[in-house]
Amino acid sequence: MASAEPESERQPEPEPEPGPGRPGWVPDALYPFGDHWAEIDGNQVHYVDEGMGQPILLLNGNPSWSFGWRDVILGLRDTFRCVAPDYPGFGLSRAVDGYDFRPQSHSRVVEALVDRLGLEGIVVFGYAWGGPIGLGLAGRRPEIIRGLVIANTWAWPDDRLRARMFAALMGGPLSPLLVDRLNLMLRLYLPLNLKRGRLSPAERAAYEGPFPPGNRSVMRVFPREIVRGRAYLREVEGNLPKITGKPAIIVWPDSDPGFGDAELARWQSLFPDAGTVVLPRTGQFIDEDSPEEIVAALEAWRATGSLGQA
Repeated sequence: MASAEPESERQPEPEPEPGPGRPGWVPDALYPFGDHWAEIDGNQVHYVDEGMGQPILLLNGNPSWSFGWRDVILGLRDTFRCVAPDYPGFGLSRAVDGYDFRPQSHSRVVEALVDRLGLEGIVVFGYAWGGPIGLGLAGRRPEIIRGLVIANTWAWPDDRLRARMFAALMGGPLSPLLVDRLNLMLRLYLPLNLKRGRLSPAERAAYEGPFPPGNRSVMRVFPREIVRGRAYLREVEGNLPKITGKPAIIVWPDSDPGFGDAELARWQSLFPDAGTVVLPRTGQFIDEDSPEEIVAALEAWRATGSLGQA
C-alpha cells in the first residue's frame, strides 16, 4: 500500500492559546487528554487534538461534549488525528456574550477551528446535531473533506411529528421549567438514550458539570432549532450533492428512538457505495454506548484504502 498522502500528515500546530484551568468535575483518569484552546470570534473554544495521521473531526450531539468521545479517541489515535471540539457553551468552552448557540453558529466556529489548525483531507464524523454541524461545514468546504462517517443524524428539515413534539417540549414555552429548573435533558433524556448501562458517578459529574443552575438554557436551543432552524437545514440539504461522492461509511445504532429505518434508508440512498455497520444495543449517544465497535468499523474502513491511506 502507498503511504499516507501529504495532506493527511499532521501540520505544525499554532501556538496554544491560554485557557482556564481544568475544573474538578473533569475526571483526569477517564479523560487523559491535553487541553487545547482557541479564541474564535470572542469564544474561548476548547478542543481535544490527539494522535497522528488522517484527521478526523468528532462532533457530538446535545447535551454532550468531547468527553463522550474519550474511548473512541483512545482507540483511534494511533492511526487518526482526532480533533474533538466543544461548542461554545458546552464542555469546557466558553461563549462570548451574545452568542446564540444555534447549530449554524457552531458549524462556523468549527470551520474556523479547522482553518486555524490547517486541517485538510478531513474525515467528518457527527451524530445527532453533530451531523448538521459537520455536514454543513463539509458542504461549504468540500475541497478539504476526504471522507464522511454518517451516524444517527439528519441533514434536511425534519417534519416528523415526534421531532416537532420534542422541539415543542424541550425548546418551547415549558422548556425553562423542564430544562433549566428540572434539568430533564441531563436527568432524563441522556440516561434514557444510553443503552449499555448506567453512567458512573464520575461520568455523570462530567456530563452535568458544564450545566450548573443558571447555565442550562443553552440545552434548549438545539430542540428549538429543529423547527426554527429549517433555513439552515435546507442549506445543509442543498449542499449534500457536493459531498455525496466522498468515501463514506454508515455506523447506525439499533436503539435510537429518534432515528430509525427510514432515516437509515435515506442515507443509504444518498451514499449507495457506503457500507453500513449496525451498532447493537446502542442508543443516541453512540460514542458512549459503542466506542469499541466504532473504532473497529473505522479501522476496517481505513484498511480498505478508501481514504488513500496505507
